[in-house]
Amino acid sequence: MLRLYSTPSGLVIENSGAFLAAPTALTLDALFTSAGPHAFLHSALAHASPTTAPAPASLLAPLQSQEVWAAGVTYLRSKSARMAESKDSGGGTFYDKVYDAERPEIFFKATPHRVAAPGTGVRIRGDSKWNVPEPELTLAINSAGKIFGYTIGNDMSSRDIEGENPLYLPQAKVYDRSAALGPCLVVTDALPTADTLIAIEIRRGGAKVFSGETTIGQIKRPLPSLAAWLYRDNAFPSGAYLMTGTGVVPPDSFTLQRADEIRITLAPVGTLVNHVL
Repeated sequence: MLRLYSTPSGLVIENSGAFLAAPTALTLDALFTSAGPHAFLHSALAHASPTTAPAPASLLAPLQSQEVWAAGVTYLRSKSARMAESKDSGGGTFYDKVYDAERPEIFFKATPHRVAAPGTGVRIRGDSKWNVPEPELTLAINSAGKIFGYTIGNDMSSRDIEGENPLYLPQAKVYDRSAALGPCLVVTDALPTADTLIAIEIRRGGAKVFSGETTIGQIKRPLPSLAAWLYRDNAFPSGAYLMTGTGVVPPDSFTLQRADEIRITLAPVGTLVNHVL
């Protein structure tokens, strides 16, 4: 397992606690388009030079030209929340059906310029009054459709807009700084085990106002299946990230406020920290 950090001066590889400045030939686009990302990254180690750990304030989101997509209603808790928020619009049964269907819900989330870096701000829409973060295991998939690693994703969502009508989902999900990724990309042959925790804490004025956690094993669908559905009849020349859904949903009485701090933790990625603009 290697951790890959993106900084303004280039990529930094963490290998067993040692930090190495990656050679210039190693870019995220090169990694995502490689037929064997693990071998490609390990070969770069021979040309890397010792460096120090990147400062948290210097980190960029670990993507270059990759699109970010998302799968929805993969956890039972998510299904229940989506059904509750859309019951008045008559759309509640949509989520019930997709949870049990063979075909998953998959939707476009962000282009690179819409993705917030660690330590920077994510946004809530100005025309929404009910907004939540969604902590998600996010798969790194190369251009051939192979999962080769993962990171943490924050899928910011306007629940009132989606709840008003399921056809408004693109507006509820896709806008400037509606996603965050990081703090690093874990490159590994092994996906997280079923008991791996993903946890979230939201702080307001320094005080905790919400926290929750779930396990990756609560995702109903096999992770390779989600990747296969994303790549079905679709091409990603620069590879893609796929958020895999959320199992932690704040209560209906909760909505984000500006300046809230969102902390999402997933081992061995670390903690993704963002504030609300």
